[in-house]
This record gives sequence, C-alpha cells and structure tokens, in this order.
Amino acid sequence: MEQNNPGANADSMGAVGEPMRAPWLNGAPTPADALSQSRAHLQVLTYAMPQMVWSTRPDGFHDYYNARWYEFTGVPEGSTDGEEWNGMFHPQDQDRARTRWRRSLTTGEPYEIEYRLRHKSGEYRWTLGRALPVFNDEGAISRWIGTCTDIHDAKMAAEQNELLSRELSHRIKNIFAVISGLIGLSSRHDPSVRGFAKELQERIAALGRAHEFARPHSEASRPALGGSTLKGLLLEIFSPYPAFDAGRIAVVGDDVPVDDRGATPIALVFHELATNAAKYGALTTSDGRVDVEILRANGSVRITWCEAGGPIIDGEPTRTGFGTRLADMSVAQQLGGLIRREWKPSGLCVEIEVLIDRLSRDL
Repeated sequence: MEQNNPGANADSMGAVGEPMRAPWLNGAPTPADALSQSRAHLQVLTYAMPQMVWSTRPDGFHDYYNARWYEFTGVPEGSTDGEEWNGMFHPQDQDRARTRWRRSLTTGEPYEIEYRLRHKSGEYRWTLGRALPVFNDEGAISRWIGTCTDIHDAKMAAEQNELLSRELSHRIKNIFAVISGLIGLSSRHDPSVRGFAKELQERIAALGRAHEFARPHSEASRPALGGSTLKGLLLEIFSPYPAFDAGRIAVVGDDVPVDDRGATPIALVFHELATNAAKYGALTTSDGRVDVEILRANGSVRITWCEAGGPIIDGEPTRTGFGTRLADMSVAQQLGGLIRREWKPSGLCVEIEVLIDRLSRDL
C-alpha cells in the first residue's frame, strides 16, 4: 500500500486536502481583468450618454469616441483619431479651438469652448466642448475625458431673443426721444415753463440711460462699465457730468447686481443728486467733489453720497423741491428702502439703504 506523502502535493493541495487555486480564480481579478472590466464599464456608460464623449492620451492624442460622435458626424470610425478632430470644426473656429486645447494640455486647466462642429448633413452646428484631466496616484495626468453637447438650437434661440430685445429697446428709446421732443416743443409756447421742461427732459434722458443699461444683454451688447451692476449703473448715470471726467465723482466699495427692477429708481435718485450738486452744491466749484460708497451687509446695501469742497451750507433748506420728493418716492415706494439726509456745513450727505433683493430679481 502506498503511504501518503504529506509534501507530495504541497503546491496543489489546500490545508484540508483540496487543490490550491490562484487568487483570481477565487474571485479576485487580476490587474488586467480589472482594467478590462473598467473599460467595459466606461464603454457602457459613454454609449448610454446623450452627449458625444471622447478621450485622449496625456499628450492630447484622441484615441476614443463613443457612438454618439459617429452618429452626429457621420465619419468613418477612427477617421478623427489623433489630430484629425480639428478638421471637423468650422474653418473660422479651428485655430481658436486648437489654441484653447493646447493651453489646457500645457496647464492642466479644464477645457471649455463653444465651436461649430460639422454635422453629417453638412451643416455646422454650435457645440459646447468640455474636458477634464484624470490624474494618477502620482498626480500626473493619465488621460483627458471630454464631451461635446449640441447647443445649436439654444444658441439660435438666444440670438433671436437678442434681436428682439434690441428692436424693443430701440423702440423704447424712440419713445423717450418722442416724449422729450414733445416737452421741448410745448415749452416753446410758454417761456415760464422752460426751466421745468429742461429738467424734465434731463430726467427722461436719465431714465433712457438706465433702461439701456439694465435691459437684457448678450456678451456683445453688455455695457462696458461694470456689467449690470450697481457700480456700473452709477458710473453710467454720472458719465455726462464734466466732474466725472475730471475725477471729482468717485464710486467705491462693494458691488451688487441690478436689473430693470432697481435701475429706474436708482437712476432717478442719483441723477437728482448729481444735478443738484452741479447747480447748487459741491460740483459748482473747481475743487468740489462727490464720494459715493457702497456697503453690502446682512442682505442690505447702503449707498452713501457725500459732497465736499462746495459752498458752505447754513442748514437744511426750508423748502422741499420736486426732485427731493421724487427721490424719496423712488427709494421708499419703489425700493421699500430708507433715505436720510444730513446737511453738513462741508456739504450734503445722503444715506440710502435698501434690501439687495429689491435691486434685482435674481437675488
């Protein structure tokens, strides 16, 4: 009878006499199996996505596109590998897209750009391209994963809305001009109202500037002075005054968004303040100045107007003018805020406080 040799099958038997199995045969995958499984999962995920998905090596060499890419472009599979992808863009967008992509490859910053991509129909459609780097354990970029999203219809709708907005704005400005012209013509027949008529025309002009500033804008038509913000609006209102070009009207502090909800009352108030300063206050002298400070805190914004260097003020006026009543109405009734005045010997100081969400619907 053969005797058992305990060591005869040491490499092939377990502790209880069963054959030993390699770890991956017991359910633990090899690195190659894990990589293959990961690729399979990625392929299923990218094929299920509605966007075009692509991937590149760290140097930017395109080596993967999902089915959506080939469905959209209609090109043969593999024909856009490497650098051939750039030829799919509109000729006017190719240099811009290549430059932006190279910058991301060099810096590692996310890639995002809008360009026109050639559809299988031959039409160039606007597309949003995005890509992010994938980092390995050493912190180096191992791949780039990107997407292309067809935004053509949304882009065309936005351009159409911009055209309509411009046309509407043009008509509104014409209405302002007609009203101002009617006031001027009417005042010619009654010299006693010419002074009031001129002031009214100036107020209408201020409203026109506020409307142009706060109406919906595209990136191309947006005002150059600060966008649709409180600072930008104030600078627009002050721009016609010579003291502004001379640097004697300064606007400092925080900034908050403003739209047509807050632009009209703010424009009226600060037009009145600037006009009065130029007629009776600090801006009547060559050394006089106005400092406007904006402070944002606890959901409110406080705007302080302080004049200095003008005629000495004896005290608060005994009579309240129309402009003052208009300013009070604009702040209190339209913005639901508070307005306080202090008639210092050195100049008028006005403090306006309103809730930030009364200046813009988006807040």
